[in-house]
Amino acid sequence: MSRLSEKSRLFLELVKFEHSIFALPYAYIGALYGAGLVTGGGWPRASELMWITLVMIGARAFAFVLNRAIDKEIDERNPRTAGRAIPAGLIKAWELWLFSALMLGIYLAGVWQLAPITRMLWPIPLLAFIVYPYTKRFTPLCHYWLGLCLGLSAAGGWVAVGAPIGDPAPWVLGMAVMLWTAGFDIIYATQDVECDVRDGVHSMPADLGVSKALVQTRVTHVLTVVLLALGGYLAGAGWPWYAGVGIAGALLWYENSIVSAEDLSRVNAAFFTVNGVIAVVVGAGAVLDRLIG
Repeated sequence: MSRLSEKSRLFLELVKFEHSIFALPYAYIGALYGAGLVTGGGWPRASELMWITLVMIGARAFAFVLNRAIDKEIDERNPRTAGRAIPAGLIKAWELWLFSALMLGIYLAGVWQLAPITRMLWPIPLLAFIVYPYTKRFTPLCHYWLGLCLGLSAAGGWVAVGAPIGDPAPWVLGMAVMLWTAGFDIIYATQDVECDVRDGVHSMPADLGVSKALVQTRVTHVLTVVLLALGGYLAGAGWPWYAGVGIAGALLWYENSIVSAEDLSRVNAAFFTVNGVIAVVVGAGAVLDRLIG
């Protein structure tokens, strides 16, 4: 039992389960507003929300396994990541691929329980996940590709409940998530500048310098707030949505204020703590909007 418990802990650490807070609320937001459009103000069914949750968990865990496996050699050379389960040899290859197959199975099982269109679109997120680890090998735009992977969550939740894929609202919201993610991933990448430059790994901080990269983060986060507001307008959101967006904007300002080229000591607080709160606040704004709207 102790061995099983230890393996479970390693896999949870491997896929950073707690980071689900970044994308999952936006899948729910897409489902909330998509269901409202389809049903004339109704809510997603409990079964739809359950399957969306399982799809997101399975897809995200599968993506993390791929990323960690493909980046094994890069992680081995970086003191910050060398202790991770895969480069440290704490997880055997067969365990890794068995786990990834299980997560892929959960993803596919969930997809087949949702709106029929998802059965045609399911390869798209997986393709994005497979491409992402390789982008850092040739372009500093890798942060935006990662943002694309998370941004698909809003459109995914929207179509999962049968809302029309051609509606601009989920795509604008997805663009907001993409830019938000790219911005905070740039902050996260400031931790590895020396190793990335040495190993030829591309990132905005490594290619442009930390100061210029953090300016880019500020620009992307301003655009995030603008697009969240526009996406809410297109989805027919009311004042609670905009209140949530306003609070998120204030938190983004705070996030950018505690990180600078001269002081990177609070990168983890800016990356995980603040962004986790932002996702919850925006999600809560959507729920309150649907409750009283």
